[in-house]
Amino acid sequence: MSNQFEIRKEIAVPASVDQVWRAVATPEGQAGWSPDPYASTDGQIVVEEPPGRFSVRAPTEPNGAFHQFEYLIDANDDGARLVFIHSGDLGDDWQADFDYAELTSYGWDLYMHTLQQYLTYFPGRQAAFVTGQAPEHANTHEAWIKLTEALGLSDGTAALNVGDSVQLTPEGLPVIDGVIDYVQPGEDFLAVRVDDGLYRFHSLERMGMPLAFGHYLYCTSDDAELDLDRSALEQKWQFWLEGLYTHA
Repeated sequence: MSNQFEIRKEIAVPASVDQVWRAVATPEGQAGWSPDPYASTDGQIVVEEPPGRFSVRAPTEPNGAFHQFEYLIDANDDGARLVFIHSGDLGDDWQADFDYAELTSYGWDLYMHTLQQYLTYFPGRQAAFVTGQAPEHANTHEAWIKLTEALGLSDGTAALNVGDSVQLTPEGLPVIDGVIDYVQPGEDFLAVRVDDGLYRFHSLERMGMPLAFGHYLYCTSDDAELDLDRSALEQKWQFWLEGLYTHA
């Protein structure tokens, strides 16, 4: 049995073709938007045809599973166009209670939007990605409610719209003042843009996984050094998140 799939996304960005190439084809650029910017490409097939095509293909597993990520870039009247294609096969023994392609497509909608935000508001800036997840039992809607309350959102996230001003107040961490930059209707999700970052909190309940965070932090100007200990900040956020559910 084959479980082949293809997910295709297209976005336009107010950036040059070279800026888009840097964002998708270099580790420094991917740190500003990618779900896994620090992953090694060792052992993978990497095709670089700057500045128009970048592709990464993982080796095929014994069960036939593989993933390929392809980026096609060209210029348009307002900047550049990017076509992103995630294709592959989940393997002959893939079984799950959810539609992998459907849920992954939703995820890529978010990351393509995050790439747009990066190239629109923070082009060329140095970036750091901090991420982590809650304990295994924090995989319910009730866990999400607890998270939003701890962030200071007493009314939750369901009624938030793009452009709404919000203030997040996680105890022991700096106050976050920003605007909602993305929503996923019907999903437990929170995305906030601030002057120096993009903050993301998301429930993975539908996949049977605990909720998680993934924040992209940028230096304050194009030529400034990023004065940030990524590991230390990631630990602070992880400690805060785990503390919410210690006694659950």
